[in-house]
Amino acid sequence: MKGLMQSRDLNVSDIIRFASSYHTHATVTTRRADGSRVVHSYPGIEGRAAQLAHALKRRGIAPGTRIGTLAWNDHRHLELYYGVAGVGAICHTINPRLFKEQIAYIIADATDAMLFVDPLEVSVLEDLGPQLRIAGVATLVVLGGDEEVPETALKAHLEVISYETLIAGEPAEIDWPRFDENEAVSLCYTSGTTGSPKGVLYSHRAVVLHGYSTNLPDFFGLRSVDVAMPVVPMFHVNGWGVPYSAPMVGASLVLPGPRPQAADLCDLMATTGVTWSAAVPTVWLGVLERLRATRPAIPQPLRITVGGAACPPHVATAFHDEFGIAVNHAWGMTETTPCGLFNQRKVENKDMPLSEWLASQRRQGRPTFGVEMKVVDDAGAEVPADGVATGEMLIRGPWIAAAYFKRQSQDAAFTMDGWFHTGDVVTQDASGYFEIVDRTKDLIKSGGEWISSIALENIAVAHPAVEEAVVIAARHQKWDERPLLLVVLKPGRVVEKSEILDWYGGKVAKWWVPDDVVFVQELPHTATGKLLKAEVRHQFADYMINRPH
Repeated sequence: MKGLMQSRDLNVSDIIRFASSYHTHATVTTRRADGSRVVHSYPGIEGRAAQLAHALKRRGIAPGTRIGTLAWNDHRHLELYYGVAGVGAICHTINPRLFKEQIAYIIADATDAMLFVDPLEVSVLEDLGPQLRIAGVATLVVLGGDEEVPETALKAHLEVISYETLIAGEPAEIDWPRFDENEAVSLCYTSGTTGSPKGVLYSHRAVVLHGYSTNLPDFFGLRSVDVAMPVVPMFHVNGWGVPYSAPMVGASLVLPGPRPQAADLCDLMATTGVTWSAAVPTVWLGVLERLRATRPAIPQPLRITVGGAACPPHVATAFHDEFGIAVNHAWGMTETTPCGLFNQRKVENKDMPLSEWLASQRRQGRPTFGVEMKVVDDAGAEVPADGVATGEMLIRGPWIAAAYFKRQSQDAAFTMDGWFHTGDVVTQDASGYFEIVDRTKDLIKSGGEWISSIALENIAVAHPAVEEAVVIAARHQKWDERPLLLVVLKPGRVVEKSEILDWYGGKVAKWWVPDDVVFVQELPHTATGKLLKAEVRHQFADYMINRPH
C-alpha cells in the first residue's frame, strides 16, 4: 500500500523562491573588484534571476542547453545559478585558472551555447575565439555593465554583450516552470590532475537533497541568523553547495568577489558579521597570518570549514587559541556534489579534551545521512573498522555520481552495484570517523612496504619554518620508490635539510623518513588550492637516480 502524500519534484528554483518569499531581510553582500560592495536582498536576487531567465528564453535557450560561466563569487554568478536552472538549462561552471587548452577542451566537451565571463577573465579566452565558435559558442556575456566590456578580439568571432544589457527591460516576475527532478541542473568538471577533466552532471534532486544534508546541525548547520561567506569558488563543485544551502534556510551571504586576498577576507569577516565560512587550507593559512599581523576585532563567534585537503592540526589549534575561531574538517569530491564527510563531535567524544579534539581535525570526519561508505582491500573485501586497517573508500547515495558526462560506460570508477571508487586510502574507526591516509596514486611503495605521503606532509608543515610541503614517490634503484620531500619555507626563514629531516625523529618509523629535501620557491596548485602532485612527480620522478652521490 502506497502512502497518501503529495508528490512534487524537487527543483532548484524552489530554493530561491522560498528565500525570496520568507527571508526578505536576509542580504547578499558582494565585494566588487575595486573593493567596493553592493548589497541585494533575496527578493532582489530572484527578480534579477527571473530577468535572466526571460532573456535566455527569448534567445531560444531550451531545457538541457549548457550555459558556461567563468566567474567568481558575486551576485551575478548567484543569479546565473538560479536563472539558468529556472529555464531547465544547465549551468556549467568553468575554472578560469585552468590552462587555456583545458578550458577550450571543457567548453567543447560540454558544447556550451553561451559563456558568461567575469570582466577580469575575458583575457583568458582571448586567443580561443575560433575554437569557441567551432565548439558552438555563439555569445559571450560580460558580467557587468556596458562600461565593463573590454576591447577584445573575441568580437570578431562571437557576439559580445554585457550582462546588464542582456537582462535590461525583462520582467522581474516569473512563474518558475517545473521540471522532472532527475533532469540535469549543473555541470562541473574534475580538476584534471590525473588526465583530461571529466564532467559530473548534477540533477535538481541531487542538489536539493545535498543542500538539506549539509544544513543538518552536525554538518555546516547553517541557520537563518547566520552570515555565510563561501570563499571556495562558485566555479568549483557548486561552491560546495553553499549558494543553495544558505538561501534554503535564509542565511545571509557574503560573496568575496574576484580573486580575493587574505586582507579582503579578514576585512569582510570583521565588518559584515560573518559567522561561518569555508575554504581550502591554503586560504586559511593566509588568513591566519593576516589575522596575526593585524589583530582585527572579530565581533561575533566564527566557525570555519576546511576542505579540499587535510587541515594541519596546528592550524586548527592556532585559530581557536589565538582568535576563538572554531575549525571543522569536511571531505568531498566533484563526484559527490561534493560533501560526504564532516568532522563533528559525537556523544562518545563530547568530553574529549579540546587539545585532543583540535588535533583530531586532521580526520575527514563521519558520513552525513544519505550516503553510504565502505572501505575495501585490493580484493574488494571490507576491512575492519578499527582505525588501523587501510583500504580504498567507496561511496554511494542520492547525490553521488553514477557516471561521467558523455562517458557513461567508460570508467571503472563506477561499479555495477552502484558504488563509486573514490581513490582515497583511508582508515575507519569504531565510531565511524574516516581519515584519509593517502590517495591510491600517491602512496609510496618502498621495498614492498607502503608509506603514506600525507602523513609525512602533515609532519613537515608542523615545522615552524615550513609554509607548505609535498611528498612524492621518487624512483630509486634499490628500493623501487623512496619519499622525496619538497618544502616551501616561510618568508625570511632559513633552515638546513638536516633540521627538517631530524624533525621526523620519533614521529614515524626510520624507513619512512624522506631520503632528501628539496627547497622550492613555490608549488603548483589548482585554482581551488589543491597541490598538483602529478606535476611535481613528473618533474622530480628521477631525482633520486640522478642526484650526485
